[in-house]
Amino acid sequence: MTTPKILLEVSDLHAHYGKVEALHGASIRIAEGQIVTVIGPNGAGKSTLLNAIMGSLPATGTASGSVVYLGHNLNGMEIEERVAFGLSLVPERRELFASMSVEVNLELGAYKRKKNGEKNYMDQLEMVYALFPKLMQRRKQAAGTMSGGERQMLAVGRALMAKPQVLMLDEPSLGLAPLITKEIFRIISELRKTGVATLLIEQNARAALQVADYAYVLEMGALAMEGPAAELASNPQIIESYLGFAKKEAA
Repeated sequence: MTTPKILLEVSDLHAHYGKVEALHGASIRIAEGQIVTVIGPNGAGKSTLLNAIMGSLPATGTASGSVVYLGHNLNGMEIEERVAFGLSLVPERRELFASMSVEVNLELGAYKRKKNGEKNYMDQLEMVYALFPKLMQRRKQAAGTMSGGERQMLAVGRALMAKPQVLMLDEPSLGLAPLITKEIFRIISELRKTGVATLLIEQNARAALQVADYAYVLEMGALAMEGPAAELASNPQIIESYLGFAKKEAA
């Protein structure tokens, strides 16, 4: 059996906001076609981890450590360069162009590819519409008039237009109804078939562990535990802290 190629390797990553250290030496790896999740409580540093990898920390933030993607050290690279290399981030706020149509938002996702002179820069559109049939139906609709779930689908679809090899999702289920959350996670699972690797930051630990291959637990800025997602899902400590089974039984 062939060992999957490591796409992204993060080593000893630290992040500071002023004098406050928000991330303490995190190290994670993501292989081709793999879904890796990072779970943990609010304020654990999960979003900081993604932003440090993407080079999108706010002005007050600084990062140190090693971020290597396909053998290239990304330290010092601008966000646009990281996108061109094959990393895409869907932030928690989604950051869509509300007054523009679904189709225009998707086209803007491929902007860097167009700027780089790729003739087939819209070649991911058919795949995006196959993953998200609602986007096809509403392609002329303004993004700001769509439901929360549809906007999340559009945000993921727009990121996929950049043809990433690693897609990073920050809390994709935040604020969504349970049925829509289930659909979003089904689509994340479907992404495996496209060959895209996914790094998933998620507070809904149960859903994240069900869909992921490998998982990390981040607590107070440090990695507390890691392992195959199925193993962590049956770990009594994880069940008690994040899945709530023990609390339900007690109730």
